[in-house]
Amino acid sequence: MAKSGTKAAVGRPESGGAQETRDALISGAIGALKEEGFAGASAREIARRAGCNQGLVFYHFGSVTNLLLAALDEVSAVRQVHYQALVDRARGLGELVDAAEEVFEEDLDAGHIAVLAEMIAGASATPGLAPEVAARIAPWRQFASDTLGGVLSETPLATIVEADVAAHAVVALYLGLEMLAHLDGDRTAAMALFARARQLAVLVQALSGSPEGEPGPEEKP
Repeated sequence: MAKSGTKAAVGRPESGGAQETRDALISGAIGALKEEGFAGASAREIARRAGCNQGLVFYHFGSVTNLLLAALDEVSAVRQVHYQALVDRARGLGELVDAAEEVFEEDLDAGHIAVLAEMIAGASATPGLAPEVAARIAPWRQFASDTLGGVLSETPLATIVEADVAAHAVVALYLGLEMLAHLDGDRTAAMALFARARQLAVLVQALSGSPEGEPGPEEKP
């Protein structure tokens, strides 16, 4: 038996109950960010939603900020799996635009963008939070770069548009569109942009010599 006051072993496996508590706290943090905003996502509010003592926030995560970052990680992980599945099914630039439009509306309907928007808002007043949030956006830029690189390589744009540069622009535009639509509750302007993007995709496909939905030269058997 360990002596009173000694520290617990580092890296010991957590019990099923501990993991359930962590999951409940993360879920509570996601809900609090969506509905109460960063300022309202306190230890008390999160614990209330999780159905546990607020002291467990600090026991499991060390701070409310760490818990909120874990909530952002959870939302990002789930969304990235879904995004990747849609991208893997897309054939051509037009279907990629369709996939982007689908996840855009899903994110707005489910409130996923609110989690990131609130974390970005909170970063301006919370020391050390900005680089943590930025680090979590970086993988999305890489994801966009990999996706666009594969699509643009079969079009005339490959020689004039760098995938990394295009990816930065796409991520910035996507986040901006979602945040504006979230703030004013109107996604009409954003949907109009997706419609124009789809028209542009048709034009690019025509210039590349591959009809929309058909494989490019490297994809053909």
